[in-house]
Amino acid sequence: MNWDFPTVMVLLVAISGIIWAVDAWFLAPHRVESEIAPESKMVEYARSFFPIFLAVLLLRSFLVEPFRIPSNSMMPTLLTGDFILVNKYTYGIRLPVLNRKILSLGRPQRGDVIVFRYPKDPTTPFIKRVVGEPGDHISYYNKVLYVNGVASAQEVLGVYQGTGSGSEMTGSSLRYEQLGEMRHSMLVQGEMPSMEGEMVVPEGHYFVLGDNRDNSRDSRYWGTVPDENLIGRAFAIWMHWDWGFGPSWGRIGQSID
Repeated sequence: MNWDFPTVMVLLVAISGIIWAVDAWFLAPHRVESEIAPESKMVEYARSFFPIFLAVLLLRSFLVEPFRIPSNSMMPTLLTGDFILVNKYTYGIRLPVLNRKILSLGRPQRGDVIVFRYPKDPTTPFIKRVVGEPGDHISYYNKVLYVNGVASAQEVLGVYQGTGSGSEMTGSSLRYEQLGEMRHSMLVQGEMPSMEGEMVVPEGHYFVLGDNRDNSRDSRYWGTVPDENLIGRAFAIWMHWDWGFGPSWGRIGQSID
């Protein structure tokens, strides 16, 4: 069994709920009739914490879950140390631990920033941007993304000036990239060779790239993301704390585009 947070929460809900239920149904009536000693501390704690455990489990499993950005692969959109919120129901309702979809509410669109379980190691969450939907022909050559044979337009904004852990990206080319009706920022290092190639995205899969194109391990390296690995869509930054550099209050509350 993978002892991740959802698994631990399910067990805490089950254990505290069972203790509370057994006491309420079988032990409490006898205490009243026989006037024996009051309920134990274990029962008291179970009754107190069960609704808290249940609320946290439901919130994180079906509504919103927080994650921390550990690398620079999504710069300049997301920085190392960003704490983000992920919408868990945009792409469907899934059972915790089993990760089985029980209700389909939509699917990722080109341009969405998504969090998913890394296909090579499902215990590890990854975050990337969707650039290819099922059936799309994706090509990447000379720093340019092609979707179904059409180049995604780029607008050069200037030279990027990084801060904190991202200062290593200072000097990169800061650009806008157009994905259909959506425009987002990205970084390119002209002197660095890129992983190039092309493929057709299989049904039920998505092709993802990092916005820091020359410093991201993404679908160009390990393939596409299956629908069953989806966790949700990243939509906001609620905190930024870059270890060694401190907080950045100006990033709090920013939406993720």
